[in-house]
Amino acid sequence: MQKSGLLVPAIIGSALFMQTLDATIIANALPMMAQSLGEDPLKLNLAISAYFLSTAVFLPLSGWAADKYGSRRVLNVSIVLFALSSLLCGLAQDLYQLIAARVLQGMAGATMAPVGRLVLLRTVPKSEFVQAMSVLTIPALVGPIVGPIVGGAIVTFADWRWIFYINAPMGVIGVALVTAFIPDIRETLVAKLDVTGLLLIALGLAGLVFGLESVGSGALPRVWVAALVGGGLASLFVYYLYARKKDDAIIDLRLFSVPTYYSALVGGTFNRLVLGASPFLLAILLQVVFGMSAFAAGLMTFMGAVGALFMKVAAPPIIRRFGFRRVLIVNAVLAAAAFMCNAVFTAVTPYIVVAFVLFAGGWFRSLQLTALGAMAFADVPQDKMSGASSLSSMGQQLAQAFGVALAAVALYAAQRYAESPVLTAANVWPAFVIVGLASLLSLFFYVNLPHDAAAEVSGHRRP
Repeated sequence: MQKSGLLVPAIIGSALFMQTLDATIIANALPMMAQSLGEDPLKLNLAISAYFLSTAVFLPLSGWAADKYGSRRVLNVSIVLFALSSLLCGLAQDLYQLIAARVLQGMAGATMAPVGRLVLLRTVPKSEFVQAMSVLTIPALVGPIVGPIVGGAIVTFADWRWIFYINAPMGVIGVALVTAFIPDIRETLVAKLDVTGLLLIALGLAGLVFGLESVGSGALPRVWVAALVGGGLASLFVYYLYARKKDDAIIDLRLFSVPTYYSALVGGTFNRLVLGASPFLLAILLQVVFGMSAFAAGLMTFMGAVGALFMKVAAPPIIRRFGFRRVLIVNAVLAAAAFMCNAVFTAVTPYIVVAFVLFAGGWFRSLQLTALGAMAFADVPQDKMSGASSLSSMGQQLAQAFGVALAAVALYAAQRYAESPVLTAANVWPAFVIVGLASLLSLFFYVNLPHDAAAEVSGHRRP
């Protein structure tokens, strides 16, 4: 791919960075925000849950909106709405104003990722998918790791409201770049919006995401958590029955008949458990258990981002040499092993060892996400790209929520089993092992892939 060809994925990636950064930057600021708003810090978790919930609910609408109104217009509206809602977050005077603004943020963020990916899928030749996706996935890897550093620095040296204000100038730059360089792609014939399907998907994802987010925070009684998760699953099952008989359903279930897409989406869900759990567990281990400051812990976990960035250069030739199947199988094991190595950290583990393990974890996760992102859409027909992009984003959102919930449940169970009043390293290490082992379930979806799966994209040819 020519350097000029990297401009589109770089611009889209920059917009996604604004979204992923804001999704995580709030964590380190919660105590200061709670003090300023006069609330219990635990209640501020609702500001995080509201963002993920809104994102999940509005994801299915993104593909239809891009086809109907054009990708450039939808992307610009998303960036403007995200910047404006960020300003409202910074101006919030109480918890309910903050939650309302975060819902608007999630709505805007829901359309950024799938619409941006859709532009890429329809403008980049298949032979250049790997390199383009390598550039595009950088924000998903860097944002959750840079967020704690930036958030800790802003709260320490400025005011917490600036974690939201900084999105305003970034939004202005984003709109200018999108208007100048992003093509306005749309479909000439667009089906009527599937309102019934959208409501079923929205209720299902809302129940699942909010229910799972409540598992770790303890914000709701167990019976309500069970009701939310059960209701969410029931709503999604009803949608499954509904969509099987409807050709223009908002999420096309026929996409699961594409082997490479199915393997990347479902298998990748297990790999992304680590992506969701990693920032959460490392924050607990480094700050709560080892007593590091938020800023110091953020600087330490930044090594994972460094590893991810270095892998971006190496990913295309590795995938070309070995092919998607072999890379996904071998690398899934290596990524899980690197993540589980975090379980052996102690308060006296040399920083250089911690940094190396985090670097390796970022390296392997980056390769896995790049391979999954490129293979997923290799065999999807062009007229199905919108739905495929939306469904893929929904899967990623749910996978990270599952990762946080699984880690929280493991922490809670270990602490209860040990009858420990406070979290210790003995309570944390089982969570790393459980999430790491769960990620290996992805292997069942990769071993059945043909050796030359998506060869047109990877460039791999068997002798």
